[in-house]
Amino acid sequence: MARNNRILVQQARDALDQFKYEVANEVGVSNQIQGGYWGAIPSADCGAVGGQMVRRMIALAEQQLAQSGGSAPAQQAGQQTSAPPRQ
Repeated sequence: MARNNRILVQQARDALDQFKYEVANEVGVSNQIQGGYWGAIPSADCGAVGGQMVRRMIALAEQQLAQSGGSAPAQQAGQQTSAPPRQ
């Protein structure tokens, strides 16, 4: 199975890494991380960390959309949001 989970904005790498460790601490698995190695943590616990990260990122995006008047990010950037007509 091909994985495409690379970070699109490289400047965000450190912030995402810090965020991951903060969430791991909140979920209660930070004591299982050994020197940055997550391999000893059960997949359910890793999934809890990832799931909580996604929930918080979605909540932040929803909050930002609500504050901006509800327009989609692509529309804010002036990008086309619909597919071009077929020929």
